[in-house]
Amino acid sequence: MFVDRVEISVTSGKGGEGAVSFRREKFVLNGGPDGGDGGKGGSVYFQVDKNTDTLSHFRGHKTFKAQNGKPGEGRNKYGKKGEDLVIKIPPGTQVFDSQSGELLLDLVEESQKILFLEGGKGGLGNTHFKSATNQRPTYAQKGIAGVTKQIRLELKLIADVGLVGFPNVGKSTLVSVLSNAKPEIANYEFTTLIPKLGIVNVGEYQSFVIADIPGIIGGASEGKGLGLEFLRHIERTRFLLFVLDLANYRTLEEQFRILREELENFSEELSHRPFGIMFSKIDLQNQDLLIADNTGFKSHRDCIVEFLNTFGFSLKNKAESLQFIQKDKEDFGVDYDLNTPLFALGVSSVSKENLESLRFLLYESLKGLNV
Repeated sequence: MFVDRVEISVTSGKGGEGAVSFRREKFVLNGGPDGGDGGKGGSVYFQVDKNTDTLSHFRGHKTFKAQNGKPGEGRNKYGKKGEDLVIKIPPGTQVFDSQSGELLLDLVEESQKILFLEGGKGGLGNTHFKSATNQRPTYAQKGIAGVTKQIRLELKLIADVGLVGFPNVGKSTLVSVLSNAKPEIANYEFTTLIPKLGIVNVGEYQSFVIADIPGIIGGASEGKGLGLEFLRHIERTRFLLFVLDLANYRTLEEQFRILREELENFSEELSHRPFGIMFSKIDLQNQDLLIADNTGFKSHRDCIVEFLNTFGFSLKNKAESLQFIQKDKEDFGVDYDLNTPLFALGVSSVSKENLESLRFLLYESLKGLNV
């Protein structure tokens, strides 16, 4: 089961008590104090573990506590330190204070290990309190108590490309043919109920990660549908790919406008992320057949041309590829206009038409953003 948000309680260990003890040995009269210090309580750490990809292991386990330090002993023996608690979490996990909502930690780097709560200090034994006027101290310090914190863990998946589109527009099919992921695919809305990650290979040595989230509908930012619950999973993505369905009853302009509005309502920063546009399902109808929109009947090609005209663009290789590219190959990554799509491309995930072009354009866009 995919779990991406949990609330837990974590507590560092209490320091051990200092010992009250006096030296008692044969032939040693009235030995002085020799009580050892208590051991330090265990600390709480968070460690990023790439072998975990959800927070499901926290279900049914809400309380985590590091071990207490052991009390000191006679003969100036220190108590044993409490064992540290290391909580393993998947990359992309954020730690929030449950009460204030403050972001405490944002853990993204592989194998990253961060101290979260320090263990309590052990108490001093009575040997520390001997003085000229008090040669027989009968008291020692208590250990310092550990710290308890109520926290909320939230997982934000780490991906390079995030897919954005209405339900049943072909996002899952695209991920299945473009990457190694195997999401559920069916001919009904909200087939995707949880986010999916896939690795897209480009040649033998290059790759990038693509994220598919449940479809977004109008009003998602107000809690409708499933998209709002998982939009945070594309907050970390460097690039957005809008998947616009040519066979949808909504026009391309309407799909794009609603999706952009919902992203902006959720996060203004996310809405200004670099993006490309994919026109899906170009194989469903012959280019000469007609589909309906709000203004009448138009071919797929006419719909795409009209849509791109709203940006002032024209198709490259218009007769063949249904493709627009903002920059030529040698200029990729140079002076992008991030208010307009870096590319727009008609793709069929079933017939594989323009699939390799999409793979290249996504990779080159990501590489260009690093320039």
